[in-house]
Amino acid sequence: MPLTGEYEPSTSEWVRDQVAEYERSGGTRANTLQDTGLPVVIVTSRGAKTGKLRKFALMRVEHDGEYALVASKGGAPDHPQWYWNLKADPAALMIQDGPEAFDYVAREVTGEEKAEWWARAVAAYPPYAEYQERTTREIPVFVARRADG
Repeated sequence: MPLTGEYEPSTSEWVRDQVAEYERSGGTRANTLQDTGLPVVIVTSRGAKTGKLRKFALMRVEHDGEYALVASKGGAPDHPQWYWNLKADPAALMIQDGPEAFDYVAREVTGEEKAEWWARAVAAYPPYAEYQERTTREIPVFVARRADG
């Protein structure tokens, strides 16, 4: 069932603008990370504290219909807020990769499975490796699987 509720746009103007343009164009515009040319997906989750819908772009790391959601926050010392939202409700998740958004369920991966997904993530977006070097925290990775699949 698609996420419903009040959408609260990001406080960051470029994030708001990218999400709006991606959705407006059905994923044909604003579908890369700024000027890198590297593809992104739009992720929607529910705020753990507010209950409001949050949308943001993440690097597109897809394998066999599943997606890695890398909580890098650019190598910052703390997790991004969306990490806590997915920990609180891993089924309150939609991913748009092109014209349509679908429901997903996320799970945090560890061990060998995380290592496999981390390698895929770094292959898709090499700066992830630098982000891990920049921080003392272990950057979490979720794997999202279609809720109806």
